[in-house]
Amino acid sequence: MAPKKVYSVCGMCTVRCLIQADVENDECLFLQGNPKNLKGALCARGGAGYALSQDTERPQYPLIREGERGEGKWRRVSWDEALDYVADKLKALKAEHGPETLLWSDRGGPFPDLHQAFVKGFGSPNYCNHDVSCARNVQHAAKSVTGMGRKEFSYDLKNAKHIVLQTRNIFEAINVSEVNNTLDALESGCKLTVIDVRGTITASKADNFFMIRPGADYAFNLAVINVLLERGLYDKEFAATQINGLDQLKAFVRPYTPEWAEAETGIPASRIVHFVKELAEAAPSVIWHPGWMAARYKDSFWVCRTAYIINALLGSIGSKGGLPLTMKAADAGRKGLKSLAGQFEKPAAKRADGAGWKYKHIDPGPGMIDKAYNAIESSDPYPVRAYLCFRHDPLMALPDPEAIKKKWEKLDLLVSVTFSWSETAWHSDVVLPLSPYLERESIIAHKGGLKPMFFVRKRAISPRYETKAEWEILCGLAKRLGIDKLAFDSIEDIWNYQLQDTGVKIEDFDECGFVELSAKPIYKPRSEIKFKTPSGKIEIINPVWEEMGFSSLKPYESPERPPEGRFRIVFARVGVHTQGHTVNNPLLNEQMPENTVWLNTKVAKTLGIADGDLVEVSNNGYSAKIKATVTDLIHPEAAFMVHGFGHKLRPESRAGERGAADQRLMPGGLDKDCLAGGSLALQEHFISVKKA
Repeated sequence: MAPKKVYSVCGMCTVRCLIQADVENDECLFLQGNPKNLKGALCARGGAGYALSQDTERPQYPLIREGERGEGKWRRVSWDEALDYVADKLKALKAEHGPETLLWSDRGGPFPDLHQAFVKGFGSPNYCNHDVSCARNVQHAAKSVTGMGRKEFSYDLKNAKHIVLQTRNIFEAINVSEVNNTLDALESGCKLTVIDVRGTITASKADNFFMIRPGADYAFNLAVINVLLERGLYDKEFAATQINGLDQLKAFVRPYTPEWAEAETGIPASRIVHFVKELAEAAPSVIWHPGWMAARYKDSFWVCRTAYIINALLGSIGSKGGLPLTMKAADAGRKGLKSLAGQFEKPAAKRADGAGWKYKHIDPGPGMIDKAYNAIESSDPYPVRAYLCFRHDPLMALPDPEAIKKKWEKLDLLVSVTFSWSETAWHSDVVLPLSPYLERESIIAHKGGLKPMFFVRKRAISPRYETKAEWEILCGLAKRLGIDKLAFDSIEDIWNYQLQDTGVKIEDFDECGFVELSAKPIYKPRSEIKFKTPSGKIEIINPVWEEMGFSSLKPYESPERPPEGRFRIVFARVGVHTQGHTVNNPLLNEQMPENTVWLNTKVAKTLGIADGDLVEVSNNGYSAKIKATVTDLIHPEAAFMVHGFGHKLRPESRAGERGAADQRLMPGGLDKDCLAGGSLALQEHFISVKKA
């Protein structure tokens, strides 16, 4: 008898690629990308998903803290006792401080409707995700230029003629669908340009690689706009009908010539001019990717903003092979999923982080979790005393974890819902063990794009330990808290609720795990696009940001150079790990057990450091020993590390004390931000490196 094919959704990173699991006797025999969606392709992390289920070092049953936070003294309890404990604490805190006392954060992704329904049903406005350390600058750059969020535009990579990747490392921070489409485009003759401080895997595939001085991306982009406008290489018809404020832009960029940019970026003026001419030849089928993890520099909002402006000048926005509009169910003439969060009224209280009211330019959706921590510490605008972390590890993902712990001291309840141990879980009051993705179902999700679809995660194998799916945990809490509209008894009840009026039945997912809502890609004509701005056009000058004191066209400020003997710390992902939660995975740890620090060859020589030497990295009292990778493929001002290492968790025998934790090298990092975009500035720190 052939193995059973279960169509599900990967959970090894936030992308959530569609997968097929071959299962026999409740064991997973093989994992691959969904053949009908991803050609069977899957990244190394996805391929190691079954090792996560088999890992004996993950949380196996509910725990309640007995000692001090972080001391590691736990009491094993039943699920009923754990949920009763959390619900009773939440009830008491709600009675004392109001429902807004609850704060939530998660890793984002396609399933937030259930999470938002729980927070909203409780009566709190304080739903956040991790975006302050990721793409907040991209979101607000998009809104400031177009009035629309970043996800309202698609990347038509497969049909592009020139792709520009700046703050996007597409072949290491892997979205399998995007990788497939990019490779298809390159095979068809598409050019690839990479702008980065180091030679990445993506850069190795590029026609143009610009190794830029750290922090000088804004200078590079201004020079590109200068060449487009001064040499008349932009889409004049699109600009005349769809861009408001072009004259102000022309006047602003006039001083920012390629020759000026050469001194700032280290990139020859002639190369910048030649590159812009290549873009103009490929327009409008050009994608200048505005970024993924753009929480980098104090001016990263303007880096992302100029990326959208360049796309507009090339006529890429709305174009095939560029940034066409994202289509939803309604655009395909279909009804969308019925919202779980839509059952509840908007909470009366203002958000604790100030998003949408104190900071009027900030989209309140994912909020700003760092500003919410300030509210915990100050009780301004009200006391925040309960915090639920769902698959989120702020003590690893955000800078200066000791400062975060201090801000959390006023919390009366800190709960981690997690499938792997994390710094945050170890510091929590309650650990609710989440079933790994192969062992759980999730709500149905909608994916917008040129061909919108619904997709579902089905359970492939039974839970190995006393773990539960997120719907079981949140619906169990909802029952105890009297949130009756969310007190579902089964995942089938949730699925049937979501599918009301869609014309889709749960059985329709059996064939391949997803249901496409359109038979072919939908491209909305550029002439029909109405941008969500007061003028209905792309806005070079945005009055909301201007009112908040943030210039839409910010004059360039040269980034600080590292002090003598120090380096600007930069970090990123790698193809075999996802931040901190995969470093203890048996298969992935075997592939990469620790991180190294990359140093430029000439600089390393002056420090007496050779490739493979053990070095000490330090900043403001924290130090760690780590091996050096000495290479020409990094800018001399930078020191690079893969993020997610340096764990200090007793249960983790493989990852414990391996490598260095970059976030510990960022003292005061919660106060270094790019408030115009609502994001932290994680690469505005300098570290010392010396031979150990």
